[in-house]
Amino acid sequence: GERDAGKGLEMRKLVLSGFLASEEIYINQLEALLLPMKPLKATATTSQPVLTLQQIETIFYKIQDIYEIHKEFYDSLCPKVQQWDSNVTMGHLFQKLASQLGVYKAFVDNYKIALETAEKCSQSNYQFQKISEELKVKGPKDSKESHTSVTMEALLYKPIDRVTRSTLVLHDLLKHTPSDHPDYPLLQDALRISQNFLSSINEDIDPRRTAVTTPKGETRQLVKDGFLVELSEGSRKLRHVFLFTDVLLCAKLKKAAVGKHQQYDCKWYVPLADLVFPSPEESEHCPQVHVIPDHELEDMKMKISAIKSEVQKEKANKGQSRAIERLKKKMFENEFWLLLNSPAIPFRIHNRNGKSYLFLLSSDYERSEWREAIQKLQKKDLQAFVLSSVELQVLTGSCFKLRTVHNIPVTSNKDDDESPGLYGFLHVIVHSAKGFKQSANLYCTLEVDSFGYFVSKAKTRVFRDTTEPQWNEEFEIELEGSQSLRILCYEKCYDKTKLNKDNNEIVDKIMGKGQIQLDPQAVQTKNWHMDVIEMNGIKVEFSMKFTSRDMSLKRTPSKKQTGVFGVKISVVTKRERSKVPYIVRQCIEEVEKRGIEEVGIYRISGVATDIQALKAVFDANNKDILVMLSDMDINAIAGTLKLYFRELPEPLLTDRLYPAFMEGIALSDPAAKENCMMHLLRSLPDPNLITFLFLLEHLKRVAEKEPINKMSLHNLATVFGPTLLRPSEGESKGHLTLASDIWSHDVMAQVQVLLYYLQHPPISFTELKRNTLYFSTDV
Repeated sequence: GERDAGKGLEMRKLVLSGFLASEEIYINQLEALLLPMKPLKATATTSQPVLTLQQIETIFYKIQDIYEIHKEFYDSLCPKVQQWDSNVTMGHLFQKLASQLGVYKAFVDNYKIALETAEKCSQSNYQFQKISEELKVKGPKDSKESHTSVTMEALLYKPIDRVTRSTLVLHDLLKHTPSDHPDYPLLQDALRISQNFLSSINEDIDPRRTAVTTPKGETRQLVKDGFLVELSEGSRKLRHVFLFTDVLLCAKLKKAAVGKHQQYDCKWYVPLADLVFPSPEESEHCPQVHVIPDHELEDMKMKISAIKSEVQKEKANKGQSRAIERLKKKMFENEFWLLLNSPAIPFRIHNRNGKSYLFLLSSDYERSEWREAIQKLQKKDLQAFVLSSVELQVLTGSCFKLRTVHNIPVTSNKDDDESPGLYGFLHVIVHSAKGFKQSANLYCTLEVDSFGYFVSKAKTRVFRDTTEPQWNEEFEIELEGSQSLRILCYEKCYDKTKLNKDNNEIVDKIMGKGQIQLDPQAVQTKNWHMDVIEMNGIKVEFSMKFTSRDMSLKRTPSKKQTGVFGVKISVVTKRERSKVPYIVRQCIEEVEKRGIEEVGIYRISGVATDIQALKAVFDANNKDILVMLSDMDINAIAGTLKLYFRELPEPLLTDRLYPAFMEGIALSDPAAKENCMMHLLRSLPDPNLITFLFLLEHLKRVAEKEPINKMSLHNLATVFGPTLLRPSEGESKGHLTLASDIWSHDVMAQVQVLLYYLQHPPISFTELKRNTLYFSTDV
């Protein structure tokens, strides 16, 4: 026991001498702050004052008092530590220091105004600006440095930092003071006062700063925070990640009891000095990412849209708030599921001392923002460290106050008065880029936020070996409540060793990235709107225009009866003396020849300018069609086929039968459903039926290659369902409410109808026609 007590007292001495040294620095900092106060006061009453007395009073409020309190404390404590013996008592000094915290309270209450005043004054007064940019702080007695220069803003923050530091020291002192020592109750009392004080002021301090210091004694500030999905023990977890000056901390929000403050729970942290980004080759041992199939994600989006329209309806009919709350809760659960399950781009973090962590992001833009923020901080000279449990507690405790991202990024968290974003189609032409230092293989991708988070929607072709790529490609991007468009510019990597097995790993190098707000007023014009995004010295030129969803739903019959787009299918087949329109046969043949293994065939949008060129060639019945088809990007050919069906003056499965298809797919008895669905096919005009069956067999062949092209039957049904079924304008007038209402509900049913036929065993035209006898029920 004796030895332990002796060791405890030895530790006390170490804790105290460390504290004394930092106290000396603190006093020197306060002195440096007070130094310009006297001359400033002297000029205040002259004809050319630098600052007014009022301004001086505000900026230097209570600094003199704080200085005197600490000077007295230091002068009393110093001799005790220098002539150390085990009976030394100094608890009364700490107790006295704690009892004077009222002065700090006054300082803290004034802190924000002091900062603002100092900033205003240095903007308007050059002399004061010079003074406040370089205040000279004396070095400690035994150090080689005579002075360091510090800004006034940094010095004004020191008192706030100091209270936290003193509280941590009291904590350490108590730990090493035997409980029967006369200092013990005094230190306990001082700690209690300090902790109460800290929790009361933490709410008042400018939340961009934390009252926590790094091992080098600098203020640890929050640089960036946000929600990321972590793959932990094989399952996806939503985390709130905080990047501080010298540490990355991964936390989760604890469920708070009613009336209690919410708190974060630290899952892990990595000091930036130990943090490395493993290259794809090094991350072999990392778990493979379980990717949720696209169609499940698409299904969930449909569900969310359907709930959204129900909420709108309830609101419009002044529905019960309980019902609306219930719907909103359901919507939040679904959006949360989507947020958790859709990200697939791996972002790996490795701690030099062993452990690796894996986040999944849905946006490469965000991944590179995190990476860049960390790398920028790593340029400073950082120390490795281990946080004590108290420090970790203080740091995690500060997260709640400091965070800048308060809500999980789902749309149901938005207030009613927030902009709901845009719904519809954004047409973007990526023209060109300049500003590259050397030639490279370059391409761009476009990201938009839909359902609250960003996803990549389009990608230009790679322009090889150039410093001035000219893409001139047009894309049609579907917007789901979007507010921003992001453009990323990449250099394509052809190095085989870097291309690893995980196909979501993007190894290409980001040359630049930028984003713009989609302002509903500016975007919703009929005309193209040209713009430039500047990034890292690179300028990317692009144009865009927006079509709202109700506009894009219109099928417009062609004025001319020549050509094939917008012309009735019966007219075209009669003219061509064919059973299936030539355009359908040619596009399908080409896709089967060289596009059936293309990832995302039919889902990825082709370049709009290519599609328009093909449309013109088919309309003119040009003899160069076949040559052109064999040269054309396969996504453009797939896009041309979709466009042909979308522009039919009436859907392939006809307006007349649309209500019956909707009723048939809703039947629950399988036999009745089969009966009805086959009867409906039989009721179609011959050209429509033969073309539909021809397309159906093609889509089934595409889906057989799903392991390679990632297009399941469900994906294909999602792409083609509305295209083949959506009624033309005249028909849907009767029950047209909000475009987005119709949209979600009917689209789900349209997808289901096509899926039904896709999953059905092969259907032949002759078989269908032969079976007419059994069914005489009228549609």
